[in-house]
Amino acid sequence: MKLPNPRLLTASLLFAASAALAHPVPDVLVRSHFSSTGEAEIRVEVDPRSFEAHPEEHDYLEKSAAETVDQTALETMGKTADRFLAGRVKFLLEPIGEVNPEFEWAFAKLGDEALENPDDPTVLVGSWKTTLPKGLSGFRIESLKLTDPAAIPMNVVFLNHLDGKQIERYAVLFPGEKSFLLDLTGLATPLPVTSPEAVGVKAGNDDLAAIFTSEVKRGFLHVLPLGLDHVLFVLGLFLMTRKWKPLLFQVTTFTLAHTITLWLASAGWVSLPPSVVEPVIAASIVFVALENLVRREYSHWRLVVVFVFGLIHGLGFAGVMATRLDSTGSLVLGLLGINIGVEFGQLAVIAIAFLATCWIASEEKYRRFVVVPGSILIALAGVWWVVERTML
Repeated sequence: MKLPNPRLLTASLLFAASAALAHPVPDVLVRSHFSSTGEAEIRVEVDPRSFEAHPEEHDYLEKSAAETVDQTALETMGKTADRFLAGRVKFLLEPIGEVNPEFEWAFAKLGDEALENPDDPTVLVGSWKTTLPKGLSGFRIESLKLTDPAAIPMNVVFLNHLDGKQIERYAVLFPGEKSFLLDLTGLATPLPVTSPEAVGVKAGNDDLAAIFTSEVKRGFLHVLPLGLDHVLFVLGLFLMTRKWKPLLFQVTTFTLAHTITLWLASAGWVSLPPSVVEPVIAASIVFVALENLVRREYSHWRLVVVFVFGLIHGLGFAGVMATRLDSTGSLVLGLLGINIGVEFGQLAVIAIAFLATCWIASEEKYRRFVVVPGSILIALAGVWWVVERTML
């Protein structure tokens, strides 16, 4: 059987690297804030990258750039965001049916927080304030099926608050899915002072299972097919050795490390801007690829390298979980689910790589025609991303 041409592979991967920056595909966030007096605010978070045909190829809008946007340009961006939402999310107040919020748009930090630093990743946040009519029974949203086959699927995250306290149950919706119904019975008129649990939705066992399943799926998709830089890092681990024990050690160490920083970042204890995290992630790809060229055999030193870089990759995942800051049971379950999904995605990458190369029995040919050219390609892609993420 003819082995692949290393030069052709090099050209192909360089083309792929030049066409993709491999930033995370953004989520659409819907946050409701209801008051026991009947007042309500619906807030939606839209990353301006979402307006592009391939959002993963574009850098985050930073605070320093957002400050140069005048009011006219902001209004134009707001109209674009309205059109974008109309094709992605449906808002439903029961028993009224569909409503069309009129959002007022402003810039905020990713996660709907105040902008502070010049390189803070910046998103558009739309606010719609209203008073609930009498007889209202609930609020839900629907993530619409995409009519354009070229459109990038995005998750819609459904979060709710009552009297300033986050309701434990939330939903991660994929295109075509509808959220649970948030119980709003009695909120259209002033109520006696009660605990937030008296109105709203508390997560039951079935609901927690739905949260967990959605987050596993989201974690998997964050690797395959959306996480090209993550895929290349895992392939770099695979190319060191095809033996299952060292592979398992490396992948498990990587998962443990990025789980730690993902949890810390989601709790708000650790934070680094994407302008720092993303170049380091790219550099980690270069490092493991070059190590494959220098070292012919696996050693446990590799686990130290993988753990350190795994901590950084966890901060790269943190933007995915920037939507839930409260320490609730749902948060813990969601973080567990997304980490399991990422692990499944990593194992899928390794399984595909193994099936693609297992027919090469000779270790010498495997190194010459797979490990060496493959590691060079991965290193070149990583170098490209380092340059893109630090200089362009």
